[in-house]
Amino acid sequence: MKKEIPMEARLLLAFVLMGIVLWVTPYFIKTPPPTGTKTAVVEPPKDADKLPTPVVSSQDSDKDKAKDKAATNKAAAGKATKVTVDAQEEAPAEIQAANEETVVIETDLAKVTFSNRGAVVTSWILKNFKDNSGKLLELVPQVPRDKIPPPFSVMLKGENQIAELNTALYRVERSAGGLGVSFEFASGRAVAKKSFTFLKDSYKSDVISEVTINGVMTPHTLAWRGGFGDSTIVKPEAAQKAVYYDVANSKLNQKDVSEAKNGPVTTSGSYSFAGLEDTFFANVFLTTTPRPVEITILSDPIPVPGKADEPRVGAAVGGEGRNVFSHFVGPKDLNLLGKIDPKLEHLIAWGWFEIIAKPLFTALNWTAERLNHNYGWAIVLVTIVINLVLFPLRLSSLKSSKKMQFLKPQIDAINAKYKGLSMRDPKKQEQNQEIMDLYKKNGVNPVGGCLPMLLQLPFLFAFYTVLTVGIQMRGASWLWIPDLSQPEAYHILTILLMVSQFISQKMTPSPGMDPAQQKMMLIMPLFFGFMFWYQSAGLVLYWMTGNLVAIIQQLLLNKSMPAPAAAVIDVKPVAKKRK
Repeated sequence: MKKEIPMEARLLLAFVLMGIVLWVTPYFIKTPPPTGTKTAVVEPPKDADKLPTPVVSSQDSDKDKAKDKAATNKAAAGKATKVTVDAQEEAPAEIQAANEETVVIETDLAKVTFSNRGAVVTSWILKNFKDNSGKLLELVPQVPRDKIPPPFSVMLKGENQIAELNTALYRVERSAGGLGVSFEFASGRAVAKKSFTFLKDSYKSDVISEVTINGVMTPHTLAWRGGFGDSTIVKPEAAQKAVYYDVANSKLNQKDVSEAKNGPVTTSGSYSFAGLEDTFFANVFLTTTPRPVEITILSDPIPVPGKADEPRVGAAVGGEGRNVFSHFVGPKDLNLLGKIDPKLEHLIAWGWFEIIAKPLFTALNWTAERLNHNYGWAIVLVTIVINLVLFPLRLSSLKSSKKMQFLKPQIDAINAKYKGLSMRDPKKQEQNQEIMDLYKKNGVNPVGGCLPMLLQLPFLFAFYTVLTVGIQMRGASWLWIPDLSQPEAYHILTILLMVSQFISQKMTPSPGMDPAQQKMMLIMPLFFGFMFWYQSAGLVLYWMTGNLVAIIQQLLLNKSMPAPAAAVIDVKPVAKKRK
């Protein structure tokens, strides 16, 4: 039998083997750096002797400055150097493109052009819409970059701005399907990433942005400045607004350019979407998860040919180090918005007369799509129907006015009786009381003549809302008018409105009115002309059609209604003025 090895020999052998393992291991397995640190190799750049001295932020510690300076000096000397820094403050490897390039993404509905200089959008064209000049609708302000940063430029808070994030050449990576693109840039202390993903047949896309400074995720916003929408319409600055929907208060907030006339205005809250809009189009970021959203409202001067620079509204949306949004850029079509995202339906501001505006919108669409295929004639037909529905009230008003017409001689006698009295004279009350007694005995409502016009006002405001929010009205033509949603170029329709208003007013009896008031009423057609001069042609068409219907109704009433018998009252002797 073999002799058993003693315990002491076993221990000695184990220690020898362990020593061999410890001595040989480093030659086969590299030792990892200590926890919390990483090693970066700084290679000498070309033309290192021409590089400027790096600028170090005042927020860096003295230790960081010494490390960055040592790394830069050794790299400039042409020597590769290993620099070990804390992982949180690690200087990332430089990432940028060698050349400037353009990326075009085209869907069935839009054509979007990107530039890798700043990873920004230089053009956003909607294929199914044209501007007032007949060209495809361009939504991006075509302003030189040195005046206003292009859309999707990065904005940081306070003084912590880094210009290179919006001027550097980002590295581009396209998606395999051709409907997505990613941009990435990294310098000595900043890293920025942006990605955009589109759908083939939708106005909706996905946007992600990240900014890291000194290894720390930095809150930022993505800005669209210089206005948004159709810049060829009359007074585009009045139509363009910053917009956000406050979920907590169930309120759509719309802010025009004057909001930021004294400088950028920032607000944040539980907003389901935030961005920009004009009359018929929207450009909003939608939150994918419930979280606070920050929007900064901006004002930028835009050069206008032959005029002084005009302010345009802008908006920057985001607020986190990594922003993840759904992005909608398209028409404010009520049916379309609900299908894309129910939150977008809040973009339609129906106003106080929503209870009338919504059914009116439905009626106009149905009439245009099912009956005459023209929104101008749809406005005419719907206006006629509205006036027919209100005809019983108008008939009652016209009957009252007709009675007042036959009371006119007696009213004139009462007015002559108190002629020469000032409005402050106590006897004026007696004059008014006598006229009211005359009305009462003959069953006349003195304010009945105003009722039809008062009833028309809610429909006027409702039509205004429909023509403002209904994308179907944009570009809708009628006879000589090319676009019912815009003011008419030569104002022919407005002139016809004033003429019809004058005729309707002359045909409507107003015997109880003071002669001075009757003269004042003669300027009403001019007042309406002034009020409608810059309104959309569709709104003018509605009011003028209402005037024509009123004239026809008055003519028929004058022929069919017999003259009522007027009650006779005793006229008191003319009262003498007291001394």
